Amino acid sequence: MNRLDSSKRAQVIGCLIEGCSIRSTARVTGVAKKTVMRLLVEIGDVCADYQDRAFRNLRCKRLQLDETWAWIYCKQKNRTERIAREHPDAGDIWLWVCIDADTKLVPTWMLGARDTLTAWAFVEDIARRVKGRIQITTDAYKVYLKVIEEVFGYSIDYATLQKVFGASDEPEKRYSPAKCIGCEMKTVIGDPDPKHVSTSFVERQNWSLRTSVRRMTRLSNGFSRKASNHSAAIALNYFAYNFIKIHRTLRTSPAMAAGATDRLWEVSDLVALWESYEQEAERAA
Repeated sequence: MNRLDSSKRAQVIGCLIEGCSIRSTARVTGVAKKTVMRLLVEIGDVCADYQDRAFRNLRCKRLQLDETWAWIYCKQKNRTERIAREHPDAGDIWLWVCIDADTKLVPTWMLGARDTLTAWAFVEDIARRVKGRIQITTDAYKVYLKVIEEVFGYSIDYATLQKVFGASDEPEKRYSPAKCIGCEMKTVIGDPDPKHVSTSFVERQNWSLRTSVRRMTRLSNGFSRKASNHSAAIALNYFAYNFIKIHRTLRTSPAMAAGATDRLWEVSDLVALWESYEQEAERAA
């Protein structure tokens, strides 16, 4: 099978990291659209596996959790029986995200429904990656209350923060958000520090995600047709965020700040990692 050389692969991955769509990446690089999509899935698997191995025994102190909505092929309300038969992945999908408030590292994320089963798997994955006592902040989504208590017990400090919205003084506009008039904090487990009960960092990260991943852009024609493509794009985005991009406040990458790596990665390093996975697979075959 013919393969692109390392420099062309780096060019394709670089475009995807910068938020280009599949079609625009194909136009810029001269690589066929189907090839770009195949490369995305392959590099996404590598990114997900490497981060799963690297993010272990993390010394996180304060974690913030949130969920972000997206859809595959069509929104849930537009899913018909015919679409369900032809595209089983079609419908709403939620991205569960966890961020370390100090190092800004995203140690884990999960795609699935916004239900107890996915929440359970998500919180259990967090528990496997962190070491020591931590403080967790979430919104007031009730599923968190039961799941976090049963997974962590009383070995953590946990609080919820619920925003209170009111009517805006300005004339009503389409898509305009309601005005936030305050926040209600509630201690659930332990003794969380009120100064660090916040979801601001994870909400800001969600905003960065929507601006850097084309298929997550709201009120646009960007969307995923397959769950595998969506998952790969998310994994690549978080690899770039954790290892390649310099965080403006930290002046380094989140992975370096968290001690998960000792250097700032480049796209060429990711391609080299990808090729090492391919060589390992060839030797195993």
